[in-house]
Formats: sequence, C-alpha cells, structure tokens
Amino acid sequence: MKDRHIVKLSDVKLITCVLQDGLAEEVLEAAKNVGAQGATVSYARGTGVRDRMGLMGVFIDEQKEVIRVIVSEEQASRVFEAMHLAAGLDTPGKGIIYLSDLNSVATYIPEDVLTSIEDAS
Repeated sequence: MKDRHIVKLSDVKLITCVLQDGLAEEVLEAAKNVGAQGATVSYARGTGVRDRMGLMGVFIDEQKEVIRVIVSEEQASRVFEAMHLAAGLDTPGKGIIYLSDLNSVATYIPEDVLTSIEDAS
C-alpha cells in the first residue's frame, strides 16, 4: 500500500462573497485574472430578504450566489479587491465580501509540486 500522509497548507485565507443572483461568473473571472486558481459557488437564501434596506429603500433579491475562494496570504488583498470591484459592492444591496483566516487546510497536492516546493525552500 502506498505511504499516505496529510499535507497541510498554512498562511492561507478564505474570501467569501455573497452576491445578487447572476453576478458570480463576472466576479470569478476577475478573481482568476489576478491569480485565484479556483472557487466554489453555491446558492443561498438569506433571512429578511423582503425587507427594505435602511433609508435607501432598496429591495434585496431573494436568491444569492455565494463564492468561496482559498488564496495565499500574499494573494488575499489583490483577489479581495478585484472581486469587490467586479461585484460592484460599493452599491447598496449588491452583496457583501469578507476575508477569514484559515488555521489549517489539507488537500491533495501532486508529488511533483511538493518536490518543487521543497526544493525552493
């Protein structure tokens, strides 16, 4: 049996962006253009979605798209900004984006990639 071990990544961040339905593709493209390798997109429905938002009186759409992107600490600011701008989050009711620290991330990493990382350090 092949020797198995867990490779944990550190110094990574999670960017989560909750958007109006239909905006995910454009935001994903912006993230990829500045270095993000991939993302997970899911659909959600929030609470209080039929309520008016503050004094602006903007109605919030019911269906939301949620984008989650894991990036290195070095990429986080650049990807966050690109996603924020592409989503138009400076407009009321468009959505929200936030950045979270991840303590430990484990995934499959091909042996050749591991070797090149070890050689570089």
